[in-house]
Amino acid sequence: MKPLLPLVTLVSAALSILAAPWALALPWLAFVFKPLTTVLVIVFASGRGRAQPVQRRWVLVGLVLSLAGDVALLWPQQGFLPGLVCFLLAHGAYLVAFTRDRPLASRPLPFVAYALVAGGILWLLWPGIPAGLRAPVLMYVVFLAAMGAQAAALWLDAPAGSRSRVLALGGALFVTSDALLATNRFAGPLPLASLWVLSTYWLAQWCIASWLAPADER
Repeated sequence: MKPLLPLVTLVSAALSILAAPWALALPWLAFVFKPLTTVLVIVFASGRGRAQPVQRRWVLVGLVLSLAGDVALLWPQQGFLPGLVCFLLAHGAYLVAFTRDRPLASRPLPFVAYALVAGGILWLLWPGIPAGLRAPVLMYVVFLAAMGAQAAALWLDAPAGSRSRVLALGGALFVTSDALLATNRFAGPLPLASLWVLSTYWLAQWCIASWLAPADER
């Protein structure tokens, strides 16, 4: 199963994406394969990081919270706020993992860059965000941008060839995914939205899990 895990995860992700109205229009596929894909990423992460027990624990917490968010967002209207809270907590868990080796904002430049990007996206989308969601969305964006920036800071502080560059990519992909999701929700429908949102989301999660050392690395 272990060598096949990336392929099985890819197939599961594809089936979840194809559940959309623009593809197969089979909602039950999303209810089965969207949570399953994240479960498979959790399985991948759980087999790694034995030499990083604290980081591993918090990455797994973040993935489990993400799974809860995935399930909540299967109901896009009623589940949006619970899903937002789950993912906010997930980013908090990732921040705990990413600050075990380096203090928060040890490199200020990524935080400035992510703040500018997040602020620009929020400024563009703000008119379309309902008043009741503005405070939780703002808090979520702060946590998301901080997670992405701290991942980039770890990469900048790491030696050449470190897995931290994969982590930095994961942080950037997560910000991209959520920016696309928010644009689709608050600014207007995007063509093939589920393809772009979910593919970048699961690539981000896989990259974050890949930051953990393989089981045979001590």
